[in-house]
Amino acid sequence: MSTEFPHPAWTATVVGHHRLRNDLAVIRLIGDFVPFTAGGSVEVEVPQHPGVRRRLSPALPPSLDGKLEFHVRTVPGGWCSGSIVADTQPGDQWRINAPHTVFAVDPDATEVVMIAGGTGLAPMRAQILDLARRENPPRTYLLFGGRSPRDLYAADMLYLLSGELPWLTVIPVVESPDDPPIRDEWHEQTRVDIGFAPSEMLHGTLAEVAAAHGPFDRHQVLICGSPAMVATTTDRLVAGGTPPANITSEGA
Repeated sequence: MSTEFPHPAWTATVVGHHRLRNDLAVIRLIGDFVPFTAGGSVEVEVPQHPGVRRRLSPALPPSLDGKLEFHVRTVPGGWCSGSIVADTQPGDQWRINAPHTVFAVDPDATEVVMIAGGTGLAPMRAQILDLARRENPPRTYLLFGGRSPRDLYAADMLYLLSGELPWLTVIPVVESPDDPPIRDEWHEQTRVDIGFAPSEMLHGTLAEVAAAHGPFDRHQVLICGSPAMVATTTDRLVAGGTPPANITSEGA
């Protein structure tokens, strides 16, 4: 399902810039209420690049108090994303435009599989928090993947969230059990003791792990991440018997 909304532009002020990795930051803002849907995306315009719009997915569902959160990773060669990660400051004014619906959990879904690579987690997290508002949320499985444990930048938050929501199961997936030898100082500065133990992490690509747990013929499946991951995972699931009609996907 994909829906564009008629819109003006809204304004939000940066209240938090949390650099979690050398190439990744979580940006929190407060401002006008933006009528997007959980799992959707918006266009943002930042003061460092007036007139340039970048489409991002909020990691929180809509709130009347105007809270927004974005997870931004530097795209290789992407001067705009790199500037957002490195140069954003509290007090910056962002313009928000063009809400666009991407992911939406069906009201009658009883089981949902979410597959998120990297910052593809953002719309999934918004969906999970939105589902928590339901009286009877569907049984939800979140596969969150990266190349190494260090790439699971939100592992502490997901660990706590899975403990709070009995209907949610979080499955961390890493291609390698070992982090790269080159240190990431931002990771070292933000390291916490809360998170998944190495024994709780499944090894392989998201496509491999998801396909091994399929077919998902009775599930709604949502996939978000790099275009290559999305395409490979979709192909593997369909080849394994998951009906294409059950799958909604979007590159991040």
